[in-house]
Amino acid sequence: MTRSGSLEKILKDQIQTLATTLQPQTVLAYGSALNQFLDYLHIAFPKVRHLSQLRRDPHLLGWFRWLCEQDDPPLSSATRRRYLIQLRRLFYEVADNGHCLPSGLILSRDLPPRQHYLPRPLSPQDDQLLQQELRRTDDLHSHALLLIRLTGIRLGECIHLALDCLRPLGDDQWALHVPLGKLHTERLVPVDEDVRQIISRILTLRAGAPASQTEQSAGWLLPRCGGFWSLYLSLRYAAIHAGERAGCSQRVIPHRLRHTFATEMLRLGISLPALMQLLGHKDIHMTLLYLEVTQQDLQREFHLARQNAVQRHLIPKLALPDSSLFTVPDLPSIRRALAAIRHLLEMFRRQLDDENISRKLRRLDKRLLTVAFELNNLIPPEK
Repeated sequence: MTRSGSLEKILKDQIQTLATTLQPQTVLAYGSALNQFLDYLHIAFPKVRHLSQLRRDPHLLGWFRWLCEQDDPPLSSATRRRYLIQLRRLFYEVADNGHCLPSGLILSRDLPPRQHYLPRPLSPQDDQLLQQELRRTDDLHSHALLLIRLTGIRLGECIHLALDCLRPLGDDQWALHVPLGKLHTERLVPVDEDVRQIISRILTLRAGAPASQTEQSAGWLLPRCGGFWSLYLSLRYAAIHAGERAGCSQRVIPHRLRHTFATEMLRLGISLPALMQLLGHKDIHMTLLYLEVTQQDLQREFHLARQNAVQRHLIPKLALPDSSLFTVPDLPSIRRALAAIRHLLEMFRRQLDDENISRKLRRLDKRLLTVAFELNNLIPPEK
């Protein structure tokens, strides 16, 4: 029995309207979510054919349970969350267009809890091993993955790079032109000599590729055989296999290279607004999700901050009491001299790297403090 009725037609028409502003992959995802819902209605509630017939209970609540019970294959929490968000947006859109639709069909509390699904960056050790393996392999796929690692571009953006993606900006200044991507933005990513050599090597390997591939890929930097998705999967498999050959401790996928680039840039001192521009983000909160601050990072940043504090704040040069004061020594002048000596010793101690000497100076300061305390007891109170 073929599904029919205004409910299906209106919702599918709304997806076609969204297709004018969304990426093709996103449109396919909306269609997948809608088909899941329509399949459920066809099986459980075949008489529901109009939007006005939809009810939260039992139609939507039953669908939520049905998604959780699927086991061939089971749906992850992230997939179920995406289905609910996409269907809820379709409901909002059709309601805004004047169709009769009950409110509150899908609530925020219905969404499965968000899990940390973003890939984590590679450790410095795995990153070094992987780059060595990719350079040793020396084929189109390995150099494409190196390009992603050294520029932070997305896998889809790398696939869509043009032959003339390398653009001169001035004297010995070059940038990678990244075309319209996931967020409908294009950008210029600064590159160094290493990246320029990688692109040059890709062009050389491209020239030696079979004519069938290059003919299908006129204008693209990376030759493709079978279209976008074929190259997309080939690069994913190439990353996984390269990680295994390199002996990486964790599974390697192309998007982890992007996260590794972002974390490295942070460690090198780049500002968050600049990093957001490099990654092509519109929201700095997304940029923050890409970063991983390790305990080593915290230690390094802490000690750098302490060094900067010493450099910025000059040590005051406190002179000892004038020698004329000691012509007739008295207790107040001795107390002031002790205070000045203790201060200079403390400033000197803070610049030391030798913990042993620093510890001895702290003990000496305690002794001077004891002397100063005894002097205070000897000085008669002022009247």
